[in-house]
This record gives sequence, C-alpha cells and structure tokens, in this order.
Amino acid sequence: MSKQFDVIVIGGGPGGYIAAIRAAQLGFQTACIDAWKNTAGGPSLGGTCTNVGCIPSKALLQSSEHFDHANHHFEDHGISVKGINMDIKKMLARKDTVVKQNNDGILYLFKKNKITFFHGTGSFVQAVDGAYQIQVNDATNETITGKHIVVATGSSARALPGTPFDEVNILSNDGALKIDHVPSRLGLIGSGVIGLEMGSVWHRLGSEVTILEGLPTFLGAVDEQIAKEAKKSFDKQGLKIQLGITVGEIKNSKKGVSVTYKNAKGEYQLLDVDKLIISIGRVPNTDGLHADKIGLKLDERGAIVVNDECKTNLPNVWAVGDVVRGPMLAHKAEEEGVAVAERIAGQHGHVNFNTIPWVIYTSPEIAWVGKTEQQLKEQGIAYKAGTFPFLANGRARALGDTTGMVKFLADAITDEILGVHIVGPMASELISEAVVAMEFKASAEDIARICHAHPSLSEATKEAALAVDKRTLNF
Repeated sequence: MSKQFDVIVIGGGPGGYIAAIRAAQLGFQTACIDAWKNTAGGPSLGGTCTNVGCIPSKALLQSSEHFDHANHHFEDHGISVKGINMDIKKMLARKDTVVKQNNDGILYLFKKNKITFFHGTGSFVQAVDGAYQIQVNDATNETITGKHIVVATGSSARALPGTPFDEVNILSNDGALKIDHVPSRLGLIGSGVIGLEMGSVWHRLGSEVTILEGLPTFLGAVDEQIAKEAKKSFDKQGLKIQLGITVGEIKNSKKGVSVTYKNAKGEYQLLDVDKLIISIGRVPNTDGLHADKIGLKLDERGAIVVNDECKTNLPNVWAVGDVVRGPMLAHKAEEEGVAVAERIAGQHGHVNFNTIPWVIYTSPEIAWVGKTEQQLKEQGIAYKAGTFPFLANGRARALGDTTGMVKFLADAITDEILGVHIVGPMASELISEAVVAMEFKASAEDIARICHAHPSLSEATKEAALAVDKRTLNF
C-alpha cells in the first residue's frame, strides 16, 4: 500500500515549498516532491528562483555593483583604490554559497515542519477513491497517494525557434549565471527583467553589452515616464539598447555568435558577440506531469487552467505560480501557495493581483505596483499624478545616487492610490510602503500626512504623495 498524505505538493520552488509549509502548519500530513539537484546530486530546493533565478542573480548584481563603485565612485568619497581586479571564479563561488544557504534553509524548514520530502519528479498515475496517486520518478519510482494535490512545477526559459540553448555560447538564465570570464562582447535578445539584470552585471564588469528588443517601446509594462527615465540612465551607462528589431539568422560557432537582424528603420544589421543571452519569456513546466491521465485541463500555452482560487477542473487538484495564469513572480507564487493551503483548510486565502509589486534590480532599480498612467488613460479613469525627483532628496545626495523619481497616481475624485512607480536607489524596498497603502485603500493624502524619517529615501515617497495635490515641500 502506498504512503498516504493529506496534501502532496509537486514542485519545491517558492510556490511549492511555501504551500507545503503552510499546509503542515495547518495540521495536514504533507509531502513535497522536487527534482532540483546540486553539483553533488543532492536536493537543491527552491526551484528556479533559488537555483538559477532571483537569488543567484542578486548575488552577482551585488558583486558587480561593488566593483563598479570601487572603480567609479569611491574617489568621490575620498577613497583611493588602485589596481582593482575582479576574480570571477571567486564571485561565482560566493554566488553558489548564497544559493546553497537558501537550499539548506528550505530543507531545515521541511524538517522543522515535519514535511516528507521526495527527491525526484512527480507525475499523475490515476484518481482513486477520492484521492490521487502520484509517482515519484527517482531511483525507487515509489507511488504515493494524496487527498489534495498542489501543482507548483514552475517554468523554463523560452528558446528562440531553431536556436536551442547550448549553455556555452547561447545562454538561458541558467547559463548566464555561470559565465566564467568577462566576455568582450555580450548580446541579449529581450530587454525584460532577466535581460536587463544580466546585461547590467556583465557591463559593470567590462563587457560591451548590446540588447536587442523586438517591441518598439522600452519596458512596455512599466509606466512610460518611469521607463523613459530608466532608459536615459542605461544609455548614459553605456548599455546599447535597440528597439523594434526583428531577429533573423543566428549562427553559433567556436568563435562566438553572429546575429542578423533588421532594425527599426528596416535596415539589416549584423551583431557579432562572444556570448548571447536569450531572454524572451518563459514557458510553464507541464511536460512529464501526465496531466492527460487524469484529465487535468491545460491551455494553449501548456499552462494549467485554474479559477481565481487556483482550483483546476478536477476536485482537490490545485495549481500555483508560474505554471498558471498571472505574472511569473516568486512572491506571487508564495502568496498563492499560502492561499491554497488555507483554502484546503476551509479558510479564506486571499491574493490581490492589483497589489503585487514588480521589481527590476538594475541600477537604478525600477519598482512599481498598481496601474500605470497609460493603463488609466486607456481605461478612461480620471486620475491625478504627482512626482518627486531623488535629485531633491537629502539622503539620495548623501548616497551619491540621485537618479530617478517616485511617481504617485491617485483617483481624481476619491484620492485613492491607484499606482506607485519608482526608478532610483532602493526602489525595491521603497515600493513596500505603497503596497501596504494600496492594500488598505489609502489615499495619497494619507501618505502625505504620515511622518517619514529624515533624512531618508522614503521622504521622496511622501513628497510624491504631496505632489498629487501640488504641494511638495522640498521641490
């Protein structure tokens, strides 16, 4: 007889491991199946985020930012440093250490919460007696049974048709995190989050970086005013960003990669690079799940079809994170994981998609929550806008980083905050105040009347809220 569980979670990324922990906290006998392996072949929990996404990329961004500051900004502070070198091998080793610390932390949390862990992939076998049999595809191929199944299998990098990743010259996010030297010329196809972050890392370390973007606008999902401010900064740094391009033939050889493309003017161009990172989106991981064996419904993209509560078309089968609709963000997956565990317990788990923050960890950082100005115009919503530049913020001056601004959008009649957009220092941290405010349906005036510490970057948030009513105090 197979082992019996109340909840089986397939996938140990942010959505999966958090769902398992919350289910265990609620008293359910819980199992989690995950296949990620470390270099020694052991479990490497945390999914794409921890292993080849959010965590390692932030480690490399931090290292490259230190290098950039030492080369270009320490002198402004009276610090003289000569003969600066970057040990790429040591930088990558530090990145791997950070990843392992997160992996081990999740394993500890599983033990703490008495979650049974299976190291392998999980696939459906059949529905039986109000439950589901799941095969753990590992050395033993054990079959286990669960009353509730939570699918959290995540996503994988999308390759260009006819151009597979070899992770040597043509790289996904995985290969981009393992480049063992500074390439003289680095190309990126796609100017999304991954493209900009990886481009920033290697540009700071000395690469000549060219980004090819098919869309005619830069960061189309970002508020237009904020995106323009960000691009101005990236252009100044020396990142070469070309918009409105059409990719043609890509040739891969031992010497590097050549990309033929048509620019926005319709002219054919040739880009020769040492390495090429493809960053054109991600696809849901449902291959190997054997969804057809139990009739689990998938959409045309291969994603699992769910309703607003993450329920699938089958009773007691749920799905969260990148494998379902909505933004492919680790924190969105976590919130869905918690909500599903609580719904299984008969509680009312809640995820507000309108208050999920977005962050791009470049320099300057870009962060936003809620509606953009262009969305409000398209939807015919009357609004007021207020902005405040970091140039007028005392803390930003002291940091030596006055790039960017904070922007508030509020309802023209009720003053309720509809969106907040930031480009500048520590935007990833500053955006949380806006998320809290919007969850409580605060008005711009509420933020404007809250005392903010001086001097702090958060004062720019207060001043932008004041600007909605055209009464900034420091600009």
